[in-house]
Amino acid sequence: MKLQSFFLISFDPREASISSIQHAIFTGATSCRSVVSAHLSRALALNNHTNALIALFPDALDRADELDDVLAAGNATTGLHLFCVPLVLKDNFDFPPLPTTGGSRELTDSYPAEPAPVAAALADAGAVMLAKANLHELALEGLSVSGLGGQTVNPYDSTRTPGGSSGGTGAAVAASFAIAGTGTDTVNSLRNPAASCNLVSFRPTRGLLTRAGVLPVSYTQDTVGMIARNLEDLALLLSVMAEVGYDAADNVTALAPAWARADTDYASGIKTGSLEGKRLGLVQGFFNRTEGPETDPVNDVFDELIPLLESEGATIVNITEDVYNSSAISSALDTQRYEFRQVLTEYLSSDELSGDHPTSAEDFYDSGEFLVIPSEYEYVNTALVSSTSNATYPDVQYGIYNLTLALKETFAANELDAFIYPEQKNLVVPIGSPSQSGRNGILAALTGSPVVVVRAGFSPPTDTAPIGVPVGMEILGMPWAEPELLKIAYQVDLAVKGRRAPEWARQEVEVMTFEDGIPDIYVNDTIPPEYSIGEL
Repeated sequence: MKLQSFFLISFDPREASISSIQHAIFTGATSCRSVVSAHLSRALALNNHTNALIALFPDALDRADELDDVLAAGNATTGLHLFCVPLVLKDNFDFPPLPTTGGSRELTDSYPAEPAPVAAALADAGAVMLAKANLHELALEGLSVSGLGGQTVNPYDSTRTPGGSSGGTGAAVAASFAIAGTGTDTVNSLRNPAASCNLVSFRPTRGLLTRAGVLPVSYTQDTVGMIARNLEDLALLLSVMAEVGYDAADNVTALAPAWARADTDYASGIKTGSLEGKRLGLVQGFFNRTEGPETDPVNDVFDELIPLLESEGATIVNITEDVYNSSAISSALDTQRYEFRQVLTEYLSSDELSGDHPTSAEDFYDSGEFLVIPSEYEYVNTALVSSTSNATYPDVQYGIYNLTLALKETFAANELDAFIYPEQKNLVVPIGSPSQSGRNGILAALTGSPVVVVRAGFSPPTDTAPIGVPVGMEILGMPWAEPELLKIAYQVDLAVKGRRAPEWARQEVEVMTFEDGIPDIYVNDTIPPEYSIGEL
């Protein structure tokens, strides 16, 4: 017997959390179908503001009805920690019945046989997969524009990108199309959209979460993670995804020590921390102190934030070593150009994919149907002739090893609990820019360190950004320090009180009944004139 949602109070998805959804459902105030219908209606009505989503899952309401049946049978609390939590998946995660496109026109018929294990774990815990989110094509940049999905727009400023490459997830969660979403992070791609869309995100220690079933970029640098509006939701998603544990399909999961696997409940103790006595290393090399309209707002936010953290009991330690220069680190040690062609070919040639699609990186780039951004495809041209057999690749890996040692030495010498620094030296860039400049994510990407992004503040309002452009802070810890890092992040976020919904996203949306099923979502696949579809 299904619960009849029309007898229940309609559910308001704006700024909802996992706890608020489940309280409303378990107290009988609403149903899972009402919750899912409210989010679907919102996505259909408002996606034109952001172009965040590529496709809706056609079985989302069927899934909601199944969960209502589970609730009616009295089984809703048996391991279903994410009961009826609407999620968006970045469209490089495998999850049938939709294809995994990576935002590419060439992959619209690339159908996976099985879901990515971390996505399956979310569904097994009761989550409802609502939509596939737009991304920067193949997750290769931070502008969140793709040939298939077009340009995603920052919910806070209609002239700016949302960051990327997980920009569709960030924009969708910021606008309350879903409670939270998945993303990937090769250099900055989870953290940049979170910082730029007034959200929180987590890049876990390399090896904690399996990357199997996700369209890859770099074996060394890729991780999967999540973006949410609050840290409790973030920690709960991390807990569920970490339960997958070791996965033979991704051998980096063997890196996790037994003690780190023994307790993956990151949510229950998140509120128990304090900033009192915490030693936080402020990385001076990750600021751009050149005065200007794009850098001043970031510096001003941090000039206000640091005294606030000190007033909460934290000790700020200035870190000035020359090694912490994100541009120099990226230029010398980024492994993508060596690994991309090989890992992409391995994914595309898998027997787990069906449908008409390229089966190698070379086939993909011979098609003439990919997004062309001149600065980005200097890298692609290099990647198509480079591999891990290049003579310089061992030197790069040795450099990463030395950087990792330097980071551990800095932590030990200064008795640090975490590094802190702006996710981006400047505001998130305008639409049509050649790249997402000024990002600081490369340190964690190469060393495999865990990082939480929290809200730091806003730039001053402008005509196109009515409440300002969000600014975010990275909090980086030592490997396997997830529990303590999340506790620090929770206290910082509590002190900042920084969550503000986008102005236009505060409007109410009429909930549809979906009597004729879930329609296709409107996708604006127009890309900025500075970019094109064509040959390298």
